[in-house]
Amino acid sequence: MKKLLHRIVYISIALSLFLPTFAMAEESELNLAADAKSAILIERDTGTVLYDKNSNEKLPPASMTKIMTMILIMEAIDKGNLMLDEKVRTSEYAASMGGSQIFLEPGEEMTVEQMLKGIAIASGNDASVAMAERIAGSEENFVKMMNEKVKELDLKDTHFVNPTGLPAKDHYSTAHDMALMAKELLKYEMITKFTSLYEDYLREGTDKKFWLVNTNRLVKFYPGVDGLKTGYTSEAKYCLTATAKKDNMRVIAVVMGASTPKDRNAQVTKMLDYAFSQYKTHPMLERSAVVSKVKVSKGATKTVDAVTSESISILTKKGEAVDDVTQEIVLKEDLKAPVKKGDEIGQLILKKDDKVMIDSKLVAAKDVEMASWWQLFKRTVGLFTKTS
Repeated sequence: MKKLLHRIVYISIALSLFLPTFAMAEESELNLAADAKSAILIERDTGTVLYDKNSNEKLPPASMTKIMTMILIMEAIDKGNLMLDEKVRTSEYAASMGGSQIFLEPGEEMTVEQMLKGIAIASGNDASVAMAERIAGSEENFVKMMNEKVKELDLKDTHFVNPTGLPAKDHYSTAHDMALMAKELLKYEMITKFTSLYEDYLREGTDKKFWLVNTNRLVKFYPGVDGLKTGYTSEAKYCLTATAKKDNMRVIAVVMGASTPKDRNAQVTKMLDYAFSQYKTHPMLERSAVVSKVKVSKGATKTVDAVTSESISILTKKGEAVDDVTQEIVLKEDLKAPVKKGDEIGQLILKKDDKVMIDSKLVAAKDVEMASWWQLFKRTVGLFTKTS
């Protein structure tokens, strides 16, 4: 962000909250993922790390790659560039994908919603490539978008070569980066409508009816689990990025390189049990909550609402005392039309004892086009009238 002004400072009065600085739970203190090559457990809203085991080790992510694929799909839907009921055509290339698939045929059309089910539930490689081609024009261009998003999210140890996770040279990520990708995907609350389904059907009413069964069995067997994505190749072994919500707290657990599906699920279950038994989340603001207005120079409207880009919460140990927190809103000073929905226009900062604990983007709630010459003329006349 180039230039920021309008720093507004608030001291919590109605609700006093404490922002703890948790020491990262080291492997020596906890043994939650003994069988995994790497693992991490975070609280979603604050990003606080509750457990870590070699989380920065670069490893093949297998089909967990599709978390980034789904981020770009949900981003396109959120911006209005893609509709759930839009039909997407399957190319010869997309239909040729091996591995996990929903057996799309060349020329077959499915809606975006059906494709998302195929990706989220059945890990369809063919559906992933079909959506990549719809969004970016080609798989190659989509992969560029994936890696641009990696940079935007400041993921230091991730590089993608395809949207599926099929084995490829220089295709890698880490448990840490996968957790942050999951955090980003979960901004789009609609995604759990798909990732939480244990089973569903495609092509209903035809002789090609296809049964989808979720590769993440925890959505059925662990209360509160509603996503996100499994992965397996002979190189990556068994991987899972899981999320669960209970009593207003959502956590993300990642395991990479487990020996068997049973070991993978058992270790994720251990991490989830630990989080929910030891910590508590205090919700403050939902995603898209209006926190201020920003002036827009030469816009069709003079201001635009600044809204939260994600849910804002405070995390404490269970039973821990709470204290005051300073809240600052920093707004962009030189915002000029046109403005696109989702553009970063400010920051929401939470501090304790002058230490920044949460620094979250504020974004534009809607598009603001350039004002017409007639609108600008009327404003000029109005200004002249007021001053004369």
